[in-house]
Amino acid sequence: MEPVLVIGAGLAGSEAAWQLARRGIPVLLKEMKPHKMTPAHHTQWFGELVCSNSLRSDQLENAVGLLKEELRRMGSLILSCADAHRVEAGGALAVDRHGFAQAITEQIRNHPLITVVEEEVTAIPETGNVIVASGPLTSDPLAEAIKDFFPESHYLNFFDAAAPLVTFESVDMDSAFFASRYDKGTPDYINCPLTQEEYLAFWKELCSAQEAEVHGFEDKNVFEGCMPVEVMARRGEQTLCYGPLKPRGLKDPKTGKEPFAVVQLRRDNAGGTIYNLVGFQTHLKWPEQKRVFSMIPALKNAEFVRYGVMHRNTYLDSPRLLDRYYRVKKDPRICFAGQITGVEGYVESTASGFLAAVELARRLQGKPPVDFPQETATGALALYVSNESVTDFQPMNVNFGIILPLGYKVKGKRNKNAELSKRALELLDTLNGADL
Repeated sequence: MEPVLVIGAGLAGSEAAWQLARRGIPVLLKEMKPHKMTPAHHTQWFGELVCSNSLRSDQLENAVGLLKEELRRMGSLILSCADAHRVEAGGALAVDRHGFAQAITEQIRNHPLITVVEEEVTAIPETGNVIVASGPLTSDPLAEAIKDFFPESHYLNFFDAAAPLVTFESVDMDSAFFASRYDKGTPDYINCPLTQEEYLAFWKELCSAQEAEVHGFEDKNVFEGCMPVEVMARRGEQTLCYGPLKPRGLKDPKTGKEPFAVVQLRRDNAGGTIYNLVGFQTHLKWPEQKRVFSMIPALKNAEFVRYGVMHRNTYLDSPRLLDRYYRVKKDPRICFAGQITGVEGYVESTASGFLAAVELARRLQGKPPVDFPQETATGALALYVSNESVTDFQPMNVNFGIILPLGYKVKGKRNKNAELSKRALELLDTLNGADL
């Protein structure tokens, strides 16, 4: 059997390659790293995380928690590696980024049905089955080739930002405390409180700080789920207090009260030596980041091991171009997967790679497709991406709003979400029993 070409070894591409191989389909995986790097990547490992080390909530009352559990039950490579390299982060699934990426790379390279070739792909092959998982930072030559492949449509662009990292030993713990919100889970976050006076001084400087030049950057192009903190700050004096700096459920042990505002730091590696500033994605100039973020009392002497960076993300007008299996409507031998399809988030990218690979494998083996229903997170995400009635298509994180409603009332949002997850997993178990 001719190998399936998978382009890109990020989360979506790695998951796709693995799912094809475990179903007996040979794979040729092409990855341009380390010979050519994107502005956001720094290592040779597959599945490298950029924006955060957190795969977000691991609770079934949260839609991304449901999506992760679905992937676990279906044998996801990415979720198995994440669980093996998790670091404590309250109710979230955070990982040691290097251990996580190295594990993915080793599993992929050691699989006998996967051949890895380190080279850049600059064109879409005219024959053979292909999964394009080149990511939101697709190289310019391949991006041009994709544009040429879809002359009837166009790319859409938005901007994504990564948060700074600081060393634990440089955090002033006399001005900070460990806690998780509402004492949920283990106290894994470092909380850096600010008084009203400290917050207002910080906010004013953040609003006026100098930004790095990013061609074409405008507030309206910023994806809401990864908005630069300075953009959020400019939307109002109190906006940050209802966003990444909200103090709800965090009591300062020194006062027994909630501070006016709190900056949270989340562990970024297993050793707990590096922490990232939660919600502080930014494209400020690096000296400005040092100056302004050092105004946070607990970070007055912080050692920044990485400053925030801004980079372009590119995605398809998928509802016009792709079907519910992430296949190209006009040429089903080609699939797309990952953030280039408009799914937003690490877990969502993994899910798209999983589904694209499963359906391709079934087609090559003469089996009927599995129509993941809208009651499942996996199905709802694929149906959103391929929904032709969506006219102003924007990148989307998985959420309960795109999952089919229950059809009956349940008191309390968490109880309703838990019921939605229960229904989804019961349906998924039925699909798993049907030779998924």
